Amino acid sequence: MGRKDASCATSLPVDQYRKQIGKQDYKKTKSALKATRLKADAKKNSSGFKDAFLVIAAILFFVLCVYAFFYLNLSTEINLDLDVD
Repeated sequence: MGRKDASCATSLPVDQYRKQIGKQDYKKTKSALKATRLKADAKKNSSGFKDAFLVIAAILFFVLCVYAFFYLNLSTEINLDLDVD
């Protein structure tokens, strides 16, 4: 049976890739990291406005469809009443 430490001596390519990506974050300046963070926060906060706008648009569309349905039904009944006279 092998030791547990022996298997950890050779790291997987995935672990090496993760370490390399982690090192790249340290190369960025603080101002660049701050700008990236602010950009991500702005994107996260703006999605709330988009969701609210989509909900309001869906409600207005539904009301418009109901109005059009009743308008068309009532207008055809009125025309039928005029033809009967």
